[in-house]
Amino acid sequence: MKKNIFGMVTLLSVLALAACGSNGGGTDSSGGGSNAANDTEDVSNFPIEVSNDAEAIEGGTLDVAVVMDTQFQGLFQTEFYQDNYDAQFMLPSNESLFVNDADFKIVDGGAANLELDEDNNTATITLRDNLKWSDGEDVTADDIIFTYEVIGNKDYTGIRYDSNFTNIVGMEDYHDGKADTISGITKESDKVVKIQYKEVHPGMLQAGGGIWASALPKHAFEGIEVKDMESSDQVRKNPIVFGPYVMSNIVAGESVEYVPNEYYYGDKPKLDKLSFKAVPTSSIVEAMNAKQYDMALSMPTDTYPTYKDTDGYQILGRTDTAYTYLGFKLGKWNADEGKVEYNPDSKMADKSLRQAMGYALDNDAVGSRFYNGLRTNATTLIPPVFGTLHNTDVEGYTLNIDKANQLLDDAGYKDVDGDGMREDKNGEKLTINFASMSGGETAQPLADYYIQQWNEIGLDVQYTTGRLIDFQAFYDKLENDDPEIDVYQGAWNTGYDPSPMGLYGPNSAFNYTRFESEENTKLLEVIDSKDSFDETKRKEAFDAWQAYAADEAFVIPTLYRSAVLPVSNRVKDFTWAYDVNYNPWATISVTAESR
Repeated sequence: MKKNIFGMVTLLSVLALAACGSNGGGTDSSGGGSNAANDTEDVSNFPIEVSNDAEAIEGGTLDVAVVMDTQFQGLFQTEFYQDNYDAQFMLPSNESLFVNDADFKIVDGGAANLELDEDNNTATITLRDNLKWSDGEDVTADDIIFTYEVIGNKDYTGIRYDSNFTNIVGMEDYHDGKADTISGITKESDKVVKIQYKEVHPGMLQAGGGIWASALPKHAFEGIEVKDMESSDQVRKNPIVFGPYVMSNIVAGESVEYVPNEYYYGDKPKLDKLSFKAVPTSSIVEAMNAKQYDMALSMPTDTYPTYKDTDGYQILGRTDTAYTYLGFKLGKWNADEGKVEYNPDSKMADKSLRQAMGYALDNDAVGSRFYNGLRTNATTLIPPVFGTLHNTDVEGYTLNIDKANQLLDDAGYKDVDGDGMREDKNGEKLTINFASMSGGETAQPLADYYIQQWNEIGLDVQYTTGRLIDFQAFYDKLENDDPEIDVYQGAWNTGYDPSPMGLYGPNSAFNYTRFESEENTKLLEVIDSKDSFDETKRKEAFDAWQAYAADEAFVIPTLYRSAVLPVSNRVKDFTWAYDVNYNPWATISVTAESR
């Protein structure tokens, strides 16, 4: 009887609990309770750059909070980092080779220019003549080639080696130890590298797409074995970069300080120092009220009403390239062969079971009530920020309890013993283990809501480990295919390349669900094919894969995200726009000594 009562707790009561919990322990500056929950926002109304007409001072220190409820790993080279927190800490120092326009297309003007030859299947990377590392050494073609050799090495410990690299002529022979060099990569001059591909595709013209957009300083890693690079000082304690600032003091897992890179190719950075610090979600609003920080990166949107009117700050906003999703564990990763091993007999292999779990949830209400309208129901795995490539014909999964129950009935998941919970198709007890991350005030009530809704359709879902899991431990379990995870709630930042191959392809280590099928691979390959240079065919290819992925439901997108960024009124010359053909951290300044 207790299970039935627990399973029938309504959405309204769960979300009311969340709304009360987000008031900051009684603080009612947002209006509190149900008023705050109904205060929804449209991110399109937010500014994208700071407004400050005051004159900038010389130098100064910028204090930045990175809002997080874990410690960052501290992998400060793009080739080795894995999670978004390390990416946040690398923003002032680690710069991409390329800049992009509003459509995320690579354009000239950055650290390097890119030329793609569709007829000859080549990409040519031309480095700036004045591009130097932060230790004064020139960034050269040898550094670019070295980077590909590291990622392609059989002893490489990172997760970037995927189809974007095996697409390079000679890469697989190099990876397998059959060749000492990558035959398809040639040094044209000290500043020019040409790469021969098996096939080029339009994703290579996207920032963060098929062309690797970073570099490692070869001279700094001299004498270090590839297998030891990830743990080296050159990655964790003293990364050499070509961005506007360089890390000067790192407190592992807690904070990073930066000073200007005197060798930066662009205009001289304006600040004397930047300080980035990890700040828990539970204390960031109080810290803003005390004017402790100039910015708050990764600011939670579930507590937006508690800080939206904080004195001394302006709030920037933008549609995010990220989405939250439910993933279903369907196999394992074969690290030796670098491929997914899908298991058609896994617990979650029946797509009717997965679809039913999707139809049990009301993510429109979740976005409105939990996130103040700054998250909305997601329909496909290509977010709307990518414009016409998002398939608007796919309806996705919205609350439909009757349909969920019918799917389970038809698939043979029946309540055999009359306890209110369904057994599996063989009449055996079915327990589904759900993994979700801890952090913030919303994580627990949201996860509870999911479990309660699944209980309502007769599925016995329990927490993996019995509780929510810390961010780092959560992803460690996913990467290592912990058998105690059947379904999990995760989030992806897709970057600026909409191609899903890097997340859901058969050779992608990021394919955490381990789903693989001949049809999935074929549809992904059409997206990343030369035929897709035709815009009509590219749109058709994206649409076809989104429809297929929605039906298979190996991943169910739940929420599209908008992001907000509180910025102190003393900050000047900073934009949060995607289409900036310069590094915004190089131009940022302050107009007063203190906040």
